[in-house]
Parts: sequence; structure tokens; C-alpha cells
Amino acid sequence: MPRSLLIGVDLGTSATKAALYEPDGTLLAEASIDVPISYPAAGVVEQDQEDFVRTAAEGVRRILAEARASAGDVAAIGFDSQMAGIGSIAEDFTPATRFDSWLDMRCQPYIDRMAEHGDVVTRVAGCPPTCAHGAKMLWWRHERPEDFRRIAKFVTPAGYVAGRLAGLRAEDAFIDHTFLHFTGAASTDAGEWSPELCERLGIDPQKLPRIVAPWDVIGEVRAPFAESFGLAPGTPVVAGAGDTAASALGAGIVRPGMMLDVAGTASVLAGCTDRYAPDIEHRVLLVMRSIIPGLWHPLAYVGGGGLALTWFRDRFGAGAGVDALAEEAAAIAPGAEGLLFSPHLGGRICPAAPGRRGEFHGFSWGHGRAHFFRAILESLAFEYAGYIEIIEALTPHIERVEARVVGGGARSATWNKIKADVLNVPYRPLARADLATWGTAIVAGHGVGLIPDMAEAAARSSLTDGDAVAPDPAAHRDYVPIVRNYIDWQRSFDRP
Repeated sequence: MPRSLLIGVDLGTSATKAALYEPDGTLLAEASIDVPISYPAAGVVEQDQEDFVRTAAEGVRRILAEARASAGDVAAIGFDSQMAGIGSIAEDFTPATRFDSWLDMRCQPYIDRMAEHGDVVTRVAGCPPTCAHGAKMLWWRHERPEDFRRIAKFVTPAGYVAGRLAGLRAEDAFIDHTFLHFTGAASTDAGEWSPELCERLGIDPQKLPRIVAPWDVIGEVRAPFAESFGLAPGTPVVAGAGDTAASALGAGIVRPGMMLDVAGTASVLAGCTDRYAPDIEHRVLLVMRSIIPGLWHPLAYVGGGGLALTWFRDRFGAGAGVDALAEEAAAIAPGAEGLLFSPHLGGRICPAAPGRRGEFHGFSWGHGRAHFFRAILESLAFEYAGYIEIIEALTPHIERVEARVVGGGARSATWNKIKADVLNVPYRPLARADLATWGTAIVAGHGVGLIPDMAEAAARSSLTDGDAVAPDPAAHRDYVPIVRNYIDWQRSFDRP
């Protein structure tokens, strides 16, 4: 029997998830293993890159055992990973430093330095200066010069685990093109490193890995990792992608005008366009290459946006759960009677403003708990409306089709209705929770020829959870001036 099963491994911040699939998207087994996070000092957040390897191996062994599949049944394996943090390797492809997490803000002074070239960085890389690879690489160069000298290449978690599994040398280290916008050193449109950005910012191009496509086979499983993963030696290892890109593919976001709402710990809205269009004016959007050639995902997010709901529940819910609070909020008219909320409790991501924090604005004697909770729900929809306003200004030829929503917030009918009414687009919850691992499995299947058309496979296998929530035209009209007020209020903080 020919090998036909596909493995996708999602290397997240707090957990590694592994899943085994048939090429048609049928999920055979999945596993999740916690990943340690270290907080050695205030503002410092690190991880051990070998923990990514260890948990990936444990996850793969578990799914093979659960599905009663043999090592010889696996046609290919791929990895996706958290995107804005960066790790490094020495010449022997072992860690040169600990993984510098996207939650680690030590690099703030170097974000400020990059901001001096902000227009050029945003135009070329597609991402405004923020807490990501570029600023972190500069931090290691200037603040830890001895460690920096040991670094042969900077690598993502996906690149590290795949490289270890395939026994790569440092000179073969890679990064796939979905991560390029976060590097601050690449021409994301051209898909290559930018000598201009490296020179302007002082990024050493010798420490940058080669750029590959997500579906490129970067090597084969080598001993001793064949034994620790439970895989057959020689199993193809595919490059994989960033977790957001993999999730977008797994959700079937493969046509211009579609949108993906990740209503989780972070609140992420990713669009889909057919044009590279960086947000130079506002520096709100990041422009990520889609896994699908010719498509782009302009996106933005509120770090910890979903945490605002549980924060309010824990502090002011008096025993009521999030669902009960949402039900109370559903009885309040759009706009929460003039109450606005700024959801950036942990600092704003883009434009980078770590000091920008949460705020309720406009409350009075008549506002109660339901108003405050509705204002939180609406604030994230209003943030999304601001993102869409910029996307549509940059790509006016594209019409909104629908939004697909995943994450814990996707279960809230109230929140989905608010978003549909605010954005004036159908909101469709997805039943499939394994988006990143399935997206990565699609890429792995494409890399070995089992899935010829990735977009078709993704569209066919995306599982919806009931009918889409249709926007209410009257409610949308009511929201238009409220959204304008919110966007102007938020942008006022960026004016001198």
C-alpha cells in the first residue's frame, strides 16, 4: 500500500499540536503537548528551542499510535509556527541562543531605531517596525555581542524543528516566504532579502537563512530523529509556513475578498487580496504572503483582544460567564449608548505603542454591566472596521465576500452578529478547529504531489458550523457614525 497520510505540526507559543490526515482532509488523530515558557526577568520571555523538537516528537508518536498507523504510511510531514519571535543556530545546527519570544519586549529601543526608517521598512518589508525579527536581531547584535558571534543563522521554530529532523547544516537553514514581512530585512513582494534594508538597519545578511516556498521539500527524516518521532527514515520534510498563513489556508481563505477572524487570545483579522499593497500611511496593517501564489493577506491584530472579555468576567462578572454576559449585552442597542472601549490592555501592536492601554470612554450614570461588556465586544469589531477601511483604500477593486471566524469567540452568536452588522459582511463560524495543522498538511501533501491544487483542497475541506450570520442593513447604518467616531478617537492618539 503506497504511503498516503500527511502530518501537520503546529508549534505554538504554549502548546505544540500534531495531527494526522488523509489527503482529503479527514482527521485521523490529533494531540496537544504543553510547551514551557520562561520568564527569567521583567519583560523577558524566552523558550528552549529543543522543547519545540521534544514536543513535536511526542505529538507525532501519539497521533501515529492513536490512529494505529505505521511509519511507512506517512507520505510527508510539515511544520508551522508562531511568527514574530526568532531563534538562532550555531554552525552545527544546535541553539546558539534561547528563542526570543514575540512576547519579549526587550527590543523596544530597536523598534524605535527602525521607526526612523519606518516608511522604507513598511514599503519594502510590508510590515511597520514592531516587536518582531528585525528589532530582535538588532538587539542580539548590540546587546549580546558574544552570543551574536556564535549565531550562524537566525531561524523560526518551524525552520529549527524541520532542520533538526532533516539533519541540515547551518548553511542549509531556511525561512519560508510567509514569514518575510516580520523580518524587516526582506523585500516581501520580490520574495528575497533586501540589501537596502539590511544596510539601513545594520542587519547582517550573512546570518539570514535561505528563502524557500512553503511546499519545498527541504530534506528527509534522518536518524536518530526517525526513532524519536516514530517516522520512517527518508520521509520527506516540507518547509511549512507561519501559523497565521497555515490557518488561513486551512480555513479556505483562498479567494480575494474573503476574511479570516481569529477570535482567540489575540483578535486577528486577515484579508485576502491579489495585490501587494503595504500600509505606509497608517502603519496598522502587516502584509503577509499567502501560501497560495499570487495572493496576499493584509492583516492586523489586537494583542490579547480576547483576554479583555475574560478580564471583565473575572473582575466584574460577579459569577456570570462570558456567554451570560454576552446575552445581557445582546439586549443593549448598537453603540452601547455612547460608551466606547479601547481594547489595547497590553499595549497596541501597530502602530507600535506599548504605552497605549485600555480605556472606557463616555460612560455615565445610566451605563451598567451589560453596556460595558457590549462596548468590549463592539471595540474589537470597530478595530476590524478600521483595518478593512485601510485594506479597501489600498485595494479598492476587491469586494468583501464573507468572513470566516474561528477560536473561542466563534461560539458567541452575539459577537458574530455584532461583527456582521459592523462590517456589513456575512459571518460564518467554522466547525474545524485544526486549521493550522490542516493547512500545513495541505502544504506537505502539495510538496510530495498528493495534493495538486492547494486552493481547491482547502476550499473543499473547510467545514462550516451552520449558516452564516447575515448583516442587518438597519443595524449597519446605525453603526456607521459610531465606527467613524471610534476610528477617529483611536487615531487621535497618534497625532502630535
